[in-house]
Amino acid sequence: MEQELREFWEAGARAVNDALDALIPPGKGVGRLHEAMRYSLFAGGKRLRPLLAMAACEGAGGSLREALPAACALELVHTYSLIHDDLPAMDDDDYRRGRPTNHRVFGEAMAVLAGDALLTLAFGVLAKAPLPPTTRIRLVEELAEASGKEGMVGGQVLDIEATGAEGPPDPELLRDLHRKKTGALIIASLRMGGLCAGADESLLDRLSAYGQAVGLAYQIVDDLLDVGGDAGRIGKAVGRDAALNKLTWPGVYGVDRSREDVRRLTKEAIAHLHGFPGDTRHLADLARYLADRDW
Repeated sequence: MEQELREFWEAGARAVNDALDALIPPGKGVGRLHEAMRYSLFAGGKRLRPLLAMAACEGAGGSLREALPAACALELVHTYSLIHDDLPAMDDDDYRRGRPTNHRVFGEAMAVLAGDALLTLAFGVLAKAPLPPTTRIRLVEELAEASGKEGMVGGQVLDIEATGAEGPPDPELLRDLHRKKTGALIIASLRMGGLCAGADESLLDRLSAYGQAVGLAYQIVDDLLDVGGDAGRIGKAVGRDAALNKLTWPGVYGVDRSREDVRRLTKEAIAHLHGFPGDTRHLADLARYLADRDW
């Protein structure tokens, strides 16, 4: 990672972590709820979606601080989704980010409730954000759509239904799955960051186009890492997609084509950044970094 991007990443992650720590303080809450929420929230996540929101706000002419409520809400939703995805009824994973998954430590019931609490807290954060009322409403709308039935939850449904399916893989279903399960929240991160800076509809559309390309490239790299990644570095088991007969990009198009698609999508993403009113260097650097993860 380049030094400038590293400094931006560290500053943004530190601001988000401090804000999240204040939202869910240790030693508080009902029973072990806060402990379970904090266990996954502070498990070493990269804070990618908050950073995309901050970088988008910066690119739209705003500041990192203006995007902080949106950044926190995004991380709360993302963490809830990981807790629920790891459950036995979903992906049935034992490890996440190199540690036992939430339900392995706190039990399935508490893991479900911790995820529920993180999700609902996210919308409370947006409702109280120090932004104009119309902006708060738009932020809630963006996050609800991206995380709900037409976005992340819908993508999880497609993933469940496609896993183990017989017959040839369906490329159109694969694209729809990736667009919903991973891409929707990434696009929302960028649009929410832009909204915090007062971006108009034209600029929001360009952030969406950047996010669509980056989100798909990110998921393809994830698929590639499951094929040939290092479990110790990734923090979770590899080879599970093939074992479960999941619908993946390398499974449909092969490893070489998948790598070519990552490079093409990254170039497309960066091309969408020309002419922004603010500084887009961090958006461009993030696109390159995400594409260059070990695969």
